[in-house]
Amino acid sequence: MVGAGISGIGAARYLTTELPAKSFAIVEAREASGGTWDLFRYPGIRSDSDLHTFGYEFKPWRDEQSIADAPRILDYVRQTATENGLDAHIRYRHKVIGASWSTAEARWTVGIERVDTGERTTLTCGWLFCAGGYYRYDEGFTPQFEGIEDFRGPVVHPQHWPEDLDYAGKRVVVIGSGATAVTVVPAMAETAGHVTMLQRTPTYVMPIPRVDAVANAMKKYLGERRGYALARRKNIAQQRVVWSFCRKYPKAARRLIRWVNTRQLPDGYPVDKHFNPPYDPWDQRLCAVPDGDLFRAIRKGRASVVTDRIARFTEQGISLESGQELAADVVVTATGLNVQAFGGMRLTVDGSEIEPADTLAYKGMMLSGVPNFAYAIGYTNSSWTLKIGLLCEHFCRLLAHMDHHAHTVCRPEPSDPGMPTRPFLDFGAGYIRRAVDGLPRQGDRMPWLTSMDYRDDVKLLRSGRVADPELRFTRAAATAEVPA
Repeated sequence: MVGAGISGIGAARYLTTELPAKSFAIVEAREASGGTWDLFRYPGIRSDSDLHTFGYEFKPWRDEQSIADAPRILDYVRQTATENGLDAHIRYRHKVIGASWSTAEARWTVGIERVDTGERTTLTCGWLFCAGGYYRYDEGFTPQFEGIEDFRGPVVHPQHWPEDLDYAGKRVVVIGSGATAVTVVPAMAETAGHVTMLQRTPTYVMPIPRVDAVANAMKKYLGERRGYALARRKNIAQQRVVWSFCRKYPKAARRLIRWVNTRQLPDGYPVDKHFNPPYDPWDQRLCAVPDGDLFRAIRKGRASVVTDRIARFTEQGISLESGQELAADVVVTATGLNVQAFGGMRLTVDGSEIEPADTLAYKGMMLSGVPNFAYAIGYTNSSWTLKIGLLCEHFCRLLAHMDHHAHTVCRPEPSDPGMPTRPFLDFGAGYIRRAVDGLPRQGDRMPWLTSMDYRDDVKLLRSGRVADPELRFTRAAATAEVPA
């Protein structure tokens, strides 16, 4: 198993619970568990999904915060690992370089680099499960800005936040308008002299309560487990209703979001210039701001928004295409992530390299033509881990099915090679568009569609049969296919 973040720890817990006789190891390139929630250290780092759905189904979220900060989430993930005896399975500073499959042996040989010593070694396994996330941990995305070397102050990417950065009383420009930017701006505004969010294009921003009073009341009066389960169902339904409304009635959704924004901002504020995107709601992910903290910082005059394009950096700040000059002591480039498939590992099958873009995603968790390989990719329109939980359940059922029938290998293969395809993540965010040509594709029918609907996935992954005509099973001793 690759990755000791929220997905990898969750997958390992399902494995130990559902198939306790299985042996496994978790390889983690970093020196600590927690993935995203340990890596990012920028001010205000938090979830943008509620923890009743972002948390694990099997472990109630006990904190009163529903939109929780990173330390609380990290503690929750590490508690899960400890409570389920997973810590001993994690091998830290083990970076996966590549993995090669041998049909003759029905095994993966996984190339490992020890990041602390540079030593190269290998591990072998019958199954390889990639839970390493979807972006590069060692490098964030920063566009090429003309004159950036001329700027006299620090330029910081949120993915590599320096512990000693002093911005108290200083003028800060945050470049970007996504989830990271709307988190950083109000957090920095508490002590900075002033923070300006410089965006090329507006993003839909909605205030949501940091504390879910209904969910907390359910847990208080119905008991922790039952209350958590009901709160989770409530929030899953709520997420679905909001997303469906936005997609079905985009004009009405746009008007509603604008009305909410107008009520949150000062009288006469140019809402349409700074908070009215040219695309429909949920063409890209909506940005949530807990208790409207971004709007509050704007109302208090501690933060402002500028919508313009950068002409170049100067010694004292940033020159814009409109002719405006933004003075800055510190610049934060909240300009996104570098997406990569499967942690950047190189996969080969019987000596032939696998190009992810040449494969199709099977049930959103396996790749066509790649035996005994699974991966964890969550939702883009809802809480990430809602899908991860369902994928892990299905993965364990698949392993149990193979054990029962004495299969050692399974490999997805489309029966219609000419099936029309489209991008794996059909999503308008810039970080996805930059990487989409290097990602797997999806088909136009099940099981080759990558669902982004929890209700559909419950039917497919939790209730649906494991055996499928387009999933080929074999045994190690013979390559002939065997009945499912």
